[in-house]
Amino acid sequence: MSDDARALLSRFDVTTSAVDIDDEQLAITRPRDAESLIDEAAFNRDERLPYWADVWPSSIALARAVRAMDGRGRTLLELGCGVGLVAATALKAGFDVTASDYYEDALSFARLNAQSNGLREPQTMILDWRHLPDAIPAFDVVAGADVLYERAYGPVVARTIATTLADRGRAMIADPGRVGSPEFFAALHDVGLKHVGASVVNVALNGRDHAITVHEVSR
Repeated sequence: MSDDARALLSRFDVTTSAVDIDDEQLAITRPRDAESLIDEAAFNRDERLPYWADVWPSSIALARAVRAMDGRGRTLLELGCGVGLVAATALKAGFDVTASDYYEDALSFARLNAQSNGLREPQTMILDWRHLPDAIPAFDVVAGADVLYERAYGPVVARTIATTLADRGRAMIADPGRVGSPEFFAALHDVGLKHVGASVVNVALNGRDHAITVHEVSR
């Protein structure tokens, strides 16, 4: 275990569980209680909530879709990587992965979970969709799970995809029907993108069945 991983685990009370991605299992370590991480000062400052600290049904659906792809020789950017389930799955599929999030701790867990599953670490990037850097690479695949949970995020996510997607690239957004979805689809045309497909993935998690739609977007 790396020194960074040991330092991370010393700061968090964690739990590790096996997550099934089709016929494979990944051991995913995450904070035991996401709600205990709520920081009222951070929320008052910029409405930060620790959504990153859970494994969501949409991330499982997206991980399944990514695992089915041939990533060899291709790059993938994950928007809002959380604890790194999709990033780890993309590494297994052969992608050169960049995991991005608004929280440095999320990036640390993404690196830890890649290591603990015998994978190379993804590249990581702090990324605020509302304030994108002046220079950012273009990726063959841009992927995001449950990133439309606020109404205002619809056009912001669309613009982020338009900024980071290669000319012949494909974006994949897994969504359970969040409030930002209509605004996201409405904004696609304005940023030069189009909705080119969708598939429903059924995910069983914590005793419930979840129907998650994986949307595909291109230029």
